[in-house]
Amino acid sequence: QVQVVESGGGWVQPGGSLRLSCAASGKIFRIYAMGWYRQAPGKQRELVAGITRGGSTNYADSVKGRFTISRDNAKNTAYLQMNSLKPEDTAVYYCNANLSVSAWGTRWDYWGQGTQVTVSS
Repeated sequence: QVQVVESGGGWVQPGGSLRLSCAASGKIFRIYAMGWYRQAPGKQRELVAGITRGGSTNYADSVKGRFTISRDNAKNTAYLQMNSLKPEDTAVYYCNANLSVSAWGTRWDYWGQGTQVTVSS
C-alpha cells in the first residue's frame, strides 16, 4: 500500500509565502516524477510544477519566478516553496507521485488528498 500525504497549506495574505510538503510512504521501489497540481473552484485541475528524479523541473507560466519545486529522493518527499502569493493562487493543491512498487513493476500515479491554500487579505 502506498500513501501520498500533503501538508503545509493554510491562509496567507497576498505577497506572503507558504511551503508545501509531500511525503510518499509504503511499499515503494522507486519514485520517478513528482508534481504539484492545483484545482480552484469551478476550474480544472492544472499542473503547477513538476520535477524528475534527476532534478529537472518545469513550471506553469503563472508561477514561474515565484514557486520552486524540490525533492529529497532519500526521503521520498517533494516540496513546493511558494513566494509572492496572489489571490489567484487560491486552490486545493495536490501532490502526484509516479512510482513503481517493484524493480519490474509498472509505473503508477498516486495522488494525495490535497491541501487548501487560501490567499486573501
